[in-house]
Amino acid sequence: MNTETADNMTTSMNGSSTAAAEGKVHRVAQKAHETVDRLERTLDTGSEKVIDWHSEYSEAARAQVRSNPLAVVAGAFALGYLLAKVTR
Repeated sequence: MNTETADNMTTSMNGSSTAAAEGKVHRVAQKAHETVDRLERTLDTGSEKVIDWHSEYSEAARAQVRSNPLAVVAGAFALGYLLAKVTR
């Protein structure tokens, strides 16, 4: 085998291994992109649930304070008193 044939074989082998490596990189990048998209959808759904939960319970708390302001103030005072005793 002469050097030109050996060089051509090396070049073709390097070209095919480079193409295979590029293919693997592309597949890995595609999987990573799909995973990031799935994670983004999951986080969007979770954040929407938290926002809905916050809105629901904040409205319930406001209604409770409006209907029983004295009880809420007394409860807050009692809770503050207990926390002060526990943390000393």
